[in-house]
Amino acid sequence: MTRAKVPVNNSWGEAIGYSRAIRAGNIIIVSGTTATGPDGSLHPGDAEGQTIEILDRIGAVLRELDASIDDVVETRIFLRNMSDWEAVGKAHGAVFDKIRPSTTMVQAGALIDDSLLVEIAATAILAD
Repeated sequence: MTRAKVPVNNSWGEAIGYSRAIRAGNIIIVSGTTATGPDGSLHPGDAEGQTIEILDRIGAVLRELDASIDDVVETRIFLRNMSDWEAVGKAHGAVFDKIRPSTTMVQAGALIDDSLLVEIAATAILAD
């Protein structure tokens, strides 16, 4: 089985020891993704804006591994506050309207940085 990794380019990747995404055969697992930039979080206080940024990033890492957002079969959504579910769901639904992956959305409470409202992980499966 072929295996490819996309490295994490931030201090968390080095400290925790994980990859941004892994492709093993026809399965791609994208690690929890947030809306962070070099100076902290992007779209502070805006769960929908963070979700749009996150899904763009997931799409980009999938393209690095010769896949696309259309190949996603599952997303796992972690919220700081469940009260953001509608804003996050709106952005998620706009991207996955026709794809309809299996999805879990839970309130995680604290995320790795206090300014982050949303974290999303994804699994994609490519056709043989």
